[in-house]
Amino acid sequence: MKINNQPVTVLESLLQHGVSRRSFLKFSALTASLLALPLNSRLAFSERLAKAIRPSVIWLHFQECTACTESITRSFSPSLENLLLDMISLEYHETLMVDAGEAASQHLEAVIQKGHYILIIEGSLSHRDGWCTIANENSYLHLEHALEHAALVVAVGTCAAYGGLPQAAPNPSHAASVSEFMEHTGAPLINLPGCPPVPEVITGTVAYYLAYGEGPELDAQGRPLCFYGRTVHDRCPRKGSYNAGKFAESFDDEGARKGWCLLHLGCKGPETYNACSTIGWNDGTSSPMHSGHGCLGCSEAGFWDRWGTDRGIYRNLDDPVKPGQRRPQGNEEIST
Repeated sequence: MKINNQPVTVLESLLQHGVSRRSFLKFSALTASLLALPLNSRLAFSERLAKAIRPSVIWLHFQECTACTESITRSFSPSLENLLLDMISLEYHETLMVDAGEAASQHLEAVIQKGHYILIIEGSLSHRDGWCTIANENSYLHLEHALEHAALVVAVGTCAAYGGLPQAAPNPSHAASVSEFMEHTGAPLINLPGCPPVPEVITGTVAYYLAYGEGPELDAQGRPLCFYGRTVHDRCPRKGSYNAGKFAESFDDEGARKGWCLLHLGCKGPETYNACSTIGWNDGTSSPMHSGHGCLGCSEAGFWDRWGTDRGIYRNLDDPVKPGQRRPQGNEEIST
């Protein structure tokens, strides 16, 4: 989109859609807060974001359940419509776009050749021919072509970041993370794990890139520290009962009704890095722990094989099941 043949900035696009400058400043202040930016840099963030040129975005789907897309449609800061209409130009998204077939493929190719786009990947890829294909092309070839002129690559969700559930044993499709296919590209990679990720983690990361032309500070696994720098347990609403030694022992006991800690019911919060407890879901109103269920550790690599059926998803972290032990059935005790 252009005005007088000049690229449209984020603020110009917002004003065109009837959003006031006051509302923009309110939005940018909230986003800066989510990104944990220092107070003295938040005005500069707003100014940078206002002057940013809306980038083209290609969003590719591979081995996934589309929950990451479902998540971003429930974003409140910014909302989906503000993200799509005002902040970015979503050129290709197989779930949300109108085009299909050859028209969609031709447009995708045109955007790739133009270059300098944000490439968002949802889902793991397959090393095996024929197991994951798009338009009769293997997923890894589809990705390698899209990587050619990307300015930034974002692996959205645990499947894209680590391989996720498709990679769980026995992994028949030889599923792999996006990082395993990044060897021949110079574009930076940001991992946003979660099954699915918190929606504001996705939109906040994109907003940071628009403002600064680079991603936020990352940890050793390529995750933004502002969102993945603390464990779910660190800010858990039930941490007070954990500190007091009060634990629910079943989902229908007195402790559960009083909102006690869910560690003994398999909560993986102490070993899981994510923003569920700080940002929350549904405009910050809820999280698994608010809803009465422990953290499943879904944003950690190999979480299903590590904590899933063989080890007991509801086992206490302090009483782990040894590798090779099977999950108990009903009231059956785990063999030692």
